Formats: sequence, structure tokens, C-alpha cells
Amino acid sequence: MNYELKIGEFEGPLGKLLELIEEKKLEITRLNLAEVTADFLKYLQTLKEADPRTITDFIAVAAKLILIKSHALLPQIQLSEEEEEEVLDLTLRLKLYKEFKAVEARLKPLWLKHIAYSRDYLAGVPHGFYLSEELEPALLLQKIVKLAEELSLFFPKTGSAQIKLLNLEEKIKELIIRVDKVFKTSFNEVTRNKAKSEVVVLFLALLHLLKDNLVKINQGGKFSDIEILSVKKDE
Repeated sequence: MNYELKIGEFEGPLGKLLELIEEKKLEITRLNLAEVTADFLKYLQTLKEADPRTITDFIAVAAKLILIKSHALLPQIQLSEEEEEEVLDLTLRLKLYKEFKAVEARLKPLWLKHIAYSRDYLAGVPHGFYLSEELEPALLLQKIVKLAEELSLFFPKTGSAQIKLLNLEEKIKELIIRVDKVFKTSFNEVTRNKAKSEVVVLFLALLHLLKDNLVKINQGGKFSDIEILSVKKDE
């Protein structure tokens, strides 16, 4: 998410995310980002015909929102230091974006009113950029480097990584086969030694099986282990 693409009324993922939060009259917090995730992902589906770069920007934001939502549903999942930084980064960038949007409304009329300034003594000088005082090249380079360092704070570091794709349908089949075989298990047993991404997909698979009445679940208390029972046991 290195930039905010702006086409007509479209202002990019941060703009849409802020709009959804303001529609629900929510503060910009980690929990409220989790609450608007479903609406944001639903809007993402409407952008199938958009420019690929636009879709990429939205997917980058959606990935962080899914991470926040997953942690809200499964608090026992421990986020890595890098993931925590990504969550905080999104929250901070959203707050900054909101502040800039508020200032934009006041600056725009002033900008349109005072488009340019003229100096009579420069009337005969060719168009170009002129320094008001002598500047050494080394000092100019120093200023440019400092400016680049400050601007880099607004852009996340990029890199490449291999991503293992998980198929929800396969996890649903895997889970139902295991439950039917042992008749009774628990979510902690099913997800033991699994990666966080696989834990999230298995949780979604469990919700699908519960919705279709293919399993029963029991939970003794808030955040306690989820007991999974096969419906065949009652037949």
C-alpha cells in the first residue's frame, strides 16, 4: 500500500475503510477495525473490474484486517512482533489519513483562491527554479537524504515471501473425517502444532460444519477449549 490511487470519487482503501468506520460511528481502534472487516471485504468484491494496482492496494489492507478479525475471534492466537507492528501501522495510518482529510477541507479553498504569486522584479527572467542564496552541493545532498529518511516513515518496507495457500473445502473434509472417526475431539487437539493461518482456516471450517449441522460443539466458558462432537454419535 505505497500510495493512494485517486480516480474520480475513488480514494483508495484507507478512504473506503474510514468511510465504513464513520458510517458505523466508531472510533478508529483495533476492535472496531475487526467490526468493519466484513463490510470492507464485501466492498472489495465489487472491484473485480478495477485496475490491478487498485485491487492490490485493497488486498494489502484486507490482509491486515483479516489478521485483526482472526485475533478477535481466536484470542489464543499469539501474533508475532511483525504482525503486531502491521496492525499498529494500519491503525496509525488510518488516524493520520483522517487528520489529513479534515485539513484538506480547509486548505482546498485557500489553494484555489491563491493559485500563484508573482514578483514584479522577476518579470523578465526565464521560467525555472532559482535559489534565493548560494547552496553547496554537499549540503543540498544532505538535505535530500534527510528528507528521504523522513518520507520513508510513511511507507511500509516491502519484501518478498512464499505464501502457502490453504483450501477451505479441503479443511472442511479433513475436519469431518477426523470427527467422524474419533466421535469426540477438541479444537486445541485439531490445531495443535498448526500454523496460525491454518488455525484460522480450521476455525472457519468448524463454523461451516456447525452451520450444516454436521457437528456439535460445547464450550465451558469464554475463551476455553471448544469440544467437537460428531452427530453420528447420537444416531
